Amino acid sequence: MAYLKSYLNVMLKVYLLTLILGAALGAVSFSCAPVASEHNQAPEETITLKVMAYNVHHCNPPSLPEKIDVDAIVETIRKQSPDLVALQEIDVSTTRSGNIDQAKMIAEALKMNYYFGKAIDHDGGEYGVAILSRLTISEEQTYALPTQKGTGGEPRVLATVKVKLPDGSYLRFGSTHLDAQKEDINRLLQIKAIGEIASRETLPIIIAGDFNAPPSSEVIRILDGHFTRSCEDCPPTIPVINPAKAIDFIAFQPKEAFEVQSHEVI
Repeated sequence: MAYLKSYLNVMLKVYLLTLILGAALGAVSFSCAPVASEHNQAPEETITLKVMAYNVHHCNPPSLPEKIDVDAIVETIRKQSPDLVALQEIDVSTTRSGNIDQAKMIAEALKMNYYFGKAIDHDGGEYGVAILSRLTISEEQTYALPTQKGTGGEPRVLATVKVKLPDGSYLRFGSTHLDAQKEDINRLLQIKAIGEIASRETLPIIIAGDFNAPPSSEVIRILDGHFTRSCEDCPPTIPVINPAKAIDFIAFQPKEAFEVQSHEVI
């Protein structure tokens, strides 16, 4: 009953979401809006959000292998003016990044709330994903995603927050980064775990990040079984120069709650 109540509530709203995602220093943006209710009522209001997913490679530009450039990341995000951002490959107090808290620095420069979800201890500090939000966030949580023993896969996580929208309603927003090994074995375990987490959610939910898998893969087929992606024929997101393959996605549920308005790789 709680799910149905939430579902019917969201059906009476219009969400215009501009979502941005990408690998390394690339990103994608789009906007979404839900349909009217099952009784053909017109949506009561429009809520506009811009959401960005961005793999920042611990703020290390590919063109400058020895440089950590937080300012470049900040300016890339600032130009898009997002309300919500899912970041991947974030360093907090690691030696390689100069012992800085990248999540905090980026958030403070953009005057956004933030949450860091640690995946692993690394190089004297921590490494993982993060969420930025211009809106109030609460119920911050990091879910450890499974990795099969003996594969050498790096532990991965899904970080989520509850976002308070301007009208006082809520949605859940998540950032993730799946296993990067050649074989899908750990990515399959991880996307199935994300699906299980999403199946228990009573709020509308958006997840974004680097899935390290193309649309033709079994990993993304499973993602599509739980969520609706912002694109069907998705534009490529990697490599940064002359991208040829899409592995970064933004997806949402329930499908009826959103209608994609635009989608762009930056």
